[in-house]
Amino acid sequence: MLLPSLALETALGVVGSLIMISVSWLYFAVMESSGLQGTVGKALLGLEVTDDRGHRISFGRATGRYWAKILSGLTLCIGFMMVGFTSRKRGLHDLVAGTLVLRQ
Repeated sequence: MLLPSLALETALGVVGSLIMISVSWLYFAVMESSGLQGTVGKALLGLEVTDDRGHRISFGRATGRYWAKILSGLTLCIGFMMVGFTSRKRGLHDLVAGTLVLRQ
């Protein structure tokens, strides 16, 4: 009787994880490609996510930026720390996606 319970618990855990990843991806991609050009937190700080030329990014580019953050994390977060050392304040995920975060 333990095995079916464990299998159900594992399946529910996988489904729950997929739902959370999907919600997170959609939140970031939709918000960064919207007219707001960033998440609620970025808007409160007066920041906008743009392309290299300062234009609003597409949903596809925002999606690429979201998934490229995995690379920034896998490099022992050096990809995120790059922001402090690059001239245009870009992390690895911004370089991969061709984006900038600018003050309004």
